[in-house]
Amino acid sequence: MIVTVTMNPAIDRTASIEALHPHALNRLGRVEQDVGGKGINVSKMLAALGRQSIACGFAAGQAGRMVVDTLRAWPGGRITPDFVSLSGETRTNLKLVEPDGSLTELNESGPAATPEQLETLTRKLLDHAGPGTLFVLAGSIGPGVPQDIYRTLTARLRAAGSRVLADADGPLFARAVEACPDVVKPNAYELCRYFGVETTEDPDALIPMGLTLTGRGVGLVCISMGGKGACFVSGQHAWYAPALPVTPRSTVGAGDAMLAGVACGLDRNLPLEDCLRLGMAASAAACTTSGTRPPEPGITEQLLVKVNLVNKR
Repeated sequence: MIVTVTMNPAIDRTASIEALHPHALNRLGRVEQDVGGKGINVSKMLAALGRQSIACGFAAGQAGRMVVDTLRAWPGGRITPDFVSLSGETRTNLKLVEPDGSLTELNESGPAATPEQLETLTRKLLDHAGPGTLFVLAGSIGPGVPQDIYRTLTARLRAAGSRVLADADGPLFARAVEACPDVVKPNAYELCRYFGVETTEDPDALIPMGLTLTGRGVGLVCISMGGKGACFVSGQHAWYAPALPVTPRSTVGAGDAMLAGVACGLDRNLPLEDCLRLGMAASAAACTTSGTRPPEPGITEQLLVKVNLVNKR
């Protein structure tokens, strides 16, 4: 069983724009609306891969009801929403996509959660925990949620026998790795910021950082590099996978799709390299759709045979 956790879900509005001009009038082209947030995006991609998931987190107000209702009615019935209600309103995010695929994101902070509501969510997650459950902790947190929440949840869920995949940024990521998740998925910028070095997309520079994390007890480090592909580090082994040649409509959610592919493979007990290939194929497939909508059935499978996983160590 896979449980995704989205503490700060959103209504994602993705708009096309010819060029972004700061401090000037910008006219939007086509605008599409999806329910989102990193964990929810993972659940949507898992459904596209034919996998069931339980989507947990916080939901507030009319927008929160829209999130829950949309997931409950998801085609195929492969997503079961199990959210804790908050006061206020679930956030709305605006994502601006230029013709070359460049992305600008304008994200709201989201509603606040009380300690009691956080404890309710934690108990809900622990009720799902056990040796057969894989948790995906992904994305930002709203006001009232402590920065060490992913570390706390990782430790408690792993103590219950579950596997934990974490995808976060900044202090959330830094604190999460202290609890040694089974998988972390930083992008190159996030990883470099964590180590306090200049941002690079050179696999030979990123892989040693991944090795440092696995040396501290993290099971698998998936480093997404956008159009340059991704690096993967497990134990003392490392791989580089070039990006697949697809015509991108939007890169929104591509990293979430990668995490979903890896999670799907782990849940199916596939060999590790097959999990990595599935992550790369799912990520590329996600780029063929607009907004955060999952790809059409069969696209990931078509791309899977094209993944080139290069052994780097």
